[in-house]
Amino acid sequence: MENFKHKEIQILRSRIAGIQAAGSPKHPGTAIPFGIPAIDNRLPGNGLQNALHEVAGVGPETEHGTAAARFIAGILARRSGPLLWVQEWPDMYAPALAGAGLAPGRVIHLRAGRLVLAAMEEGLHTRSLAGVVGETSSRVTLTASRRLHLAAEASGVPAFLLRRSRRFDDAHLAEPSAATTRWRVSPLPAPPPILRAPTVPGLARAVWRLDLIRCRGGEAVSWIVEATDAQGCLRLVSDLSDRQIAEGRRLAAGGRTIRHVHA
Repeated sequence: MENFKHKEIQILRSRIAGIQAAGSPKHPGTAIPFGIPAIDNRLPGNGLQNALHEVAGVGPETEHGTAAARFIAGILARRSGPLLWVQEWPDMYAPALAGAGLAPGRVIHLRAGRLVLAAMEEGLHTRSLAGVVGETSSRVTLTASRRLHLAAEASGVPAFLLRRSRRFDDAHLAEPSAATTRWRVSPLPAPPPILRAPTVPGLARAVWRLDLIRCRGGEAVSWIVEATDAQGCLRLVSDLSDRQIAEGRRLAAGGRTIRHVHA
């Protein structure tokens, strides 16, 4: 295990050194706004700070993290420069990130097994990165999350921890965390895309229930939004019926999903 860790970290350091030499843009002290006043006004600094943020799905999405991954990709698509995306195993169709506005050439993918948090912390020492993302199904202790948060604050590089679990009610997901914000992303039924065929699903822009369940210096709140588009932007939805929302909750609790980032 130690030899594997040393080898993977050395490879990561070499790639990061190349990024630093290229002089990638920096974003010191810059929050990342959503461009939606109803959301930005709820966040200290009117956007996501350069700190640790935690995102997870709801129901079956807790395991696959499809919508959560697209949510994060859209946020980082609005910053310039390369970013590090760390996974336990390679189960993402990387070109699909472009559908959320994140060009595949900007992303350094790293398979780190059980060393996701260590790789994230190493990446956060590099100010040249636009962001660091880590996907993990392992328990994240308060101490580990605090280390990531402090590293992100020190470097000015935002960190996103995508939590995955085979159990949607995994108690580890509710344990204390140093993350500045904690989000849950739940897919809902999209409106009918074709007026003449209202029962045909799957063609309209996806709809999410976006829950900000914790915000340091703010309050918990929920929104219904259209999913991230090709420019990395969300759009607030105001005309979904209660029946559609109820159906979305039912599907989130008992439906099934396939791992990709098109949700």
